[in-house]
Parts: sequence; structure tokens; C-alpha cells
Amino acid sequence: MKYYLIAGEASGDLHASNLMKALKKEDAQAEFRFWGGDLMQEVGGELVKHYRDLAFMGFVEVLFNLKTILKNIKLCKKDIEAYQPDVLIFVDYPGFNFRIAEWAKQKGYTTHYYISPQIWAWKENRIKAIKRDIDEMFVILPFEKEFYEKKHNFPVNFVGHPLLDAIHDRDEISFEDFTKKYQLSNKPIIALLPGSRKQEISKMLSTMLAITKDFSEYQFVIAGAPSQDTSFYEPFLKKSNVFLIMNKTYDLLSVSTAALVTSGTATLETALFNVPEVVCYKGSKISYEIAKRVIKLDYISLVNLIMDKEVVKELIQDEFNTSNVKAELRKILDPSHREQLFKNYRVLKDKLGGVGASEHTAKMIYKKLQPNE
Repeated sequence: MKYYLIAGEASGDLHASNLMKALKKEDAQAEFRFWGGDLMQEVGGELVKHYRDLAFMGFVEVLFNLKTILKNIKLCKKDIEAYQPDVLIFVDYPGFNFRIAEWAKQKGYTTHYYISPQIWAWKENRIKAIKRDIDEMFVILPFEKEFYEKKHNFPVNFVGHPLLDAIHDRDEISFEDFTKKYQLSNKPIIALLPGSRKQEISKMLSTMLAITKDFSEYQFVIAGAPSQDTSFYEPFLKKSNVFLIMNKTYDLLSVSTAALVTSGTATLETALFNVPEVVCYKGSKISYEIAKRVIKLDYISLVNLIMDKEVVKELIQDEFNTSNVKAELRKILDPSHREQLFKNYRVLKDKLGGVGASEHTAKMIYKKLQPNE
């Protein structure tokens, strides 16, 4: 079978790469062409465009880059027609993927969506496009199945969360080996996860780093994003107890005592590594004001959304300041506060349904592509 996958971010690259590995186990003749990143490339196939060239964050940023986005959509359609895949697999990244899905369905291609767009958060009217343009939807959050099936009468497949697979399959590293490998001290580590895009990293890191002097008994390590070069982070590395480690976020989390994390998939990853965290977010003022009016959620972090209560503290927009970050970091370093967090994290893992999301999804996709299905 010929598979065409579209992932537009680092997290999509991770989950799509694991899905590709699972598909190869199901289909020995699997061929891949894709929009994604380095991890997908490692599995094999042809990379059309890297997600580094696709990631535009926020309403204003998208408007400024609309010409580039439209050019990419045109290129993608042309490339799909030339490749003639047996199935298109969209991986999150809704703004781009919905445009392609509508066109693809009209052209008669089989369309599968892995990792549902968060239409339960905003743009719920996209359910119309999903019902019209998507043949099969594979969801990874437990509440999404009920959302689609009970609220919108659209059957979906709950496959579990692929982060559990990614974490389960990694090679473990000890604190001693980690600190030796990266020439760190033996002080406890506080991880800083400022995001993956230049604009969010710049906004987040300055505030995160402003509090390091008040925690001299710890060392702070920035998780460098695979989408950025080391040189981008250099202006932020002027403090004596701050280090940068590129593209080793899971190893870093596995040895960290606490973390400051920009809202996104990383908030869930941090919790699955049992690391107490403070969730942080600050966007451009215009983008934030628009988002505040259209997003109808009580929380922004996946941890709190899945648990349906505040498990981890969220510091959003004006609340994300040095005073609040300092106070909340002290809380999660306190042993009594940490124990309650660990209890909540155990419940969170149970809700996510265990490992095997990639394998479950690959089996379903391959089976549904067979002539008798």
C-alpha cells in the first residue's frame, strides 16, 4: 500500500513516525510519502516538506504568512495527485489538513485522521467538514469518543494515547549517566520546556530564566527543540546555572525534579514522566484576546482537561510573570504538594488506556484498506 501522511509539528512527527513503524509491521509492502520531520525520515520514505517550514502560531501570524500557506496547499495537492496514494493519513495540524481533506474527498481519495483536531475546544462547527471529508477518525483522548459519538453521532476509534508508546519504548538513562554525559553538576534539575517555535520560545524563556537566581540549589536545563538551531538559544544562556540540551527532552524529563512547561503536548509528556510542573503560556496580545473569546475550555493543559480539574497550575498571559512563576515553582518543590500530584498522575495514566496506540491504529487502517472491508 502507498501511504501519504501530513504532520505539521514536532509532536505530529513523533506520532506519525511511530504509526509508520507499526504500519510496516502490518504491511510489508508499505511505501510512504509525507510532510513531517526527521523522525518520519528515519523510518523511511520520501519527505516532501519539513514541518519547520509549516509552523505558524496564532491568528496574526497565520495572516502574515497566508501567501506561504496557500502556496504549500497547492504544492501538496499536486504532489498527492502525482503519488496516487491508497490512503491519506492526516495527523493533527487541522488548519492545513482540513483544506487538503476537502479537496481529497472530492477527488475520491480515502481519508483517515489520526489524532483528532481539538474541535471540542473551539471551531466545533468543523464537525460538518469531518463528517463530510473523513472516512475514519482515530482519537487519542478518552473524552473525545463520547464527544464525537454521543454529541455529534459520528463513530470514531479510541486507540489510546501514543505518548504512552513513545515513553514506554525509549531507552532509559540514569541521573548519574545523564549529568556525566552533558557535563552537568549533581544538583537536582529543573527542566525548562519553552516550546518549539521561535516566537513562543522568545516570549517564554525570558520570564522562565528570570527566576533562576532564586533557586541556586538547582540547575536549570533548557530542552532545545529539534526545529531550532543551537545558535538561537545562545542569547539565553548567560546565567551560570542554566544549560541547554538539544533534542533530548524525554531524557531530560526522566531525570528532572520539576519543570516549567509551555502549554501544549509537553504538559502531558511531563506528567507521564511523573515530573511536577507549572504550565505556562503567553501569546501576542491580539492572538490571546481572540482566543479568549472563541475557546470554551476551563483549562489549557491536557493534564487538567483529561482529569477535568486543576491538577497542575496554569499561568496564562498576564499571570505568567516572575513573581507567580517563582511562587508556583516553590510549591511543586515542596514534598507535601508533590505527593498529591503523583497520586493525580497515576489516575491520569489509567484514564489514557495503556500502551499500543500506534499498533491499534495501524491494524485498523490496514484492515479497513482491504477490499473486503
